[in-house]
Amino acid sequence: MKEDSALTAPDRHAWGRKFFSRVQRYRNLLLRRWWVLVVCLVLALGIEAVHIQFTPPEFISVGQMIVSIKVNIQQGSLYTEELGNFLGTQAALMQGNEVLNRARERVASQNPGVTPKPVALQVSVLPKTTIFILRATGGNPEYTKAYLQACMDEYRNLKKGMTEHASDTTVAGLTDQMLRLDPEMRKVDDQVAVFLSTNDVAFLEEASGVANYLSVLYQRLAESKSEYDLLQSMTLDQNLLLEQGRSPALAGAGMPGGLGTGNGILANAALGGQSTLFAPSTMGMQYLSIKQQILLLKAEQDRFGEFLKPKHPKMVAMNEESEKMGRLLGIYRDQSVEQLEAKKSALALQIKNLENQTKQWGRQNIELGHKSAEYASLKAKSQRLQALYDQLLATFQTLNVNKDASPETVTIYQPASDAFPDTTLLKKGLMFAGLLGLGLGLAILILMDRVDDRMSSFTELEELFDEDVLGNVPREKSPDKNTVLPLLQPDDLRHPFVESYRNLRSSLLYMAETGTRPHTLLITSAVPNDGKSVTAANLAITLATGGSRVLLVDGDLRKGSLHSRFKIQADTGLSESLAQGMDWHKAVKETTVGNLFLLPRGASTQHSSELFLGPVMGKFLQETIKEYDYVLIDTAPVMAADDVTSLAPRVDGVIFVVRAEFTSARVVRASLDMLYQRKARVLGLVFNAVRMSVGGYYNYYRYQDYYSTHPGK
Repeated sequence: MKEDSALTAPDRHAWGRKFFSRVQRYRNLLLRRWWVLVVCLVLALGIEAVHIQFTPPEFISVGQMIVSIKVNIQQGSLYTEELGNFLGTQAALMQGNEVLNRARERVASQNPGVTPKPVALQVSVLPKTTIFILRATGGNPEYTKAYLQACMDEYRNLKKGMTEHASDTTVAGLTDQMLRLDPEMRKVDDQVAVFLSTNDVAFLEEASGVANYLSVLYQRLAESKSEYDLLQSMTLDQNLLLEQGRSPALAGAGMPGGLGTGNGILANAALGGQSTLFAPSTMGMQYLSIKQQILLLKAEQDRFGEFLKPKHPKMVAMNEESEKMGRLLGIYRDQSVEQLEAKKSALALQIKNLENQTKQWGRQNIELGHKSAEYASLKAKSQRLQALYDQLLATFQTLNVNKDASPETVTIYQPASDAFPDTTLLKKGLMFAGLLGLGLGLAILILMDRVDDRMSSFTELEELFDEDVLGNVPREKSPDKNTVLPLLQPDDLRHPFVESYRNLRSSLLYMAETGTRPHTLLITSAVPNDGKSVTAANLAITLATGGSRVLLVDGDLRKGSLHSRFKIQADTGLSESLAQGMDWHKAVKETTVGNLFLLPRGASTQHSSELFLGPVMGKFLQETIKEYDYVLIDTAPVMAADDVTSLAPRVDGVIFVVRAEFTSARVVRASLDMLYQRKARVLGLVFNAVRMSVGGYYNYYRYQDYYSTHPGK
């Protein structure tokens, strides 16, 4: 485990340096190119401001509605809406085409003078409530308010229509039955009146207990037949609806007192005591519930069918659910039919039993005459028809009351408010434009960074090149824009700048531990203005102050200017020595730095490559090595002339200068490849003009504090 940690620690440090370097690179890019963000931001805000200026204003009207989670019609439970997906379903209905189309027609009919304009409707729900907030946005304030109010009214009407749909069928059936039953009741009443007018019924008051009991039997028989006729005349749905709204009790009547207790028990046994034939059926309730769910599912299919294709997964799932519920409905219907038939059979048996009883007791009451029986029959028939009519009328009234009460479950809590200007459009538009402008600016900066392959930190240099980095020279500014950067001076206060060249000197001195210490060094770069001449001069000064005898050679025979940096008058130099055979010793100049000598370039020439390839140059190098510890040759840039590639193979090593945030990595690689092709020995790279704020160099600031607090003597 310790070995793994030791192996991964450098990787973590390298990743940290790379990350910090990348952050600093983007920071520097932002500091240099901040105007890109400002331009993009101002441009985006300006375009959005113009767009808003020419965009017609919009107005907002707000309303609130309370929708009950569940609506029940108690009589027969004709309509029920459960909680499942309730809020989403209601919001979709409010925004559905049916409601919106009705609302447009309603506004057009009620407000013909208002100019219609497109209105957007948004629906949201207050948390933990069933209060819906409706928000309409449009260009005409009057039309927007009227449209929102019409949407709320039409939604309430739609809910009312959905509730009434299930009840209308039953109401129509009950109405038809009542109309058919009324003439029959009138006919029976007329027959009773005729019978009473032609017969003396006083004998009924003097009849014995048998006659009274026989009358009770007839009455029970008439009630049973009434129930049986009701079952026969109504459909399965109507019967189930009535079952859930009634439970008639046929209380057993005792025998006439004159017949004794035993006969009373027999009568109760014959009549069946308390009737339970019309108790509510569980299967019937399930059948009605499934049927209501199918109606709701059909309405949802129609609504989604307006904007979904038949093969859409949601439509397919709804079709499968509809088929499944249809099969379940068939099963419950069959079972309900079986139960209904069983009830009819039981009622028929009860009627048959009552008929047998009436015949038995009728023979004992034969002496009372057929008149009494006829009268009882007419009276029972009249009562049966009246009871049936009363039941139908009560059911009809209950359905109407519930149907009228159901819309109260949808309440307009807050009517549509007066439309007010929409100020959020300006805020959102400017905010979006600002973010878009900043995003565009950042994208441009990132693109510029990707295109720009100039290096700004030591970490980036290490990532791109395998060559050793001999030193890092911090960036120093000239005291005056019209003057060059001053060379190193005794007691120079640019401490980080001085220390960087001392580190470079140490890198050269300690090369002897790993190989032969180079004596002849060529200082070059890829392109002009990389700082190679300053690097060569300051390195020579540092080596000389360290006790080494140093010859600084200006090898840029075209534009060399080292003599001007050291403020030396030079009429002759290396050019005359190589071209005319002049003794180079005569051209060497002493500098103000001890142990440092300068060989100027001499007269400018365009044939420097040929001079470097000649034998005189080789002789010159051999002689200088004998007299000096180090010979530093400042040459032209690699990409500017062929001088470097001609001279590099003849020296001990090449020091390549790379300027931070200036030199292209591609150009540096091409220059190094050219040197390697000529078999040059590249000792390493010098990273010049590095910003101290870039990752890896911030500790240089502490050096300044260290030197500034050192007490002088």
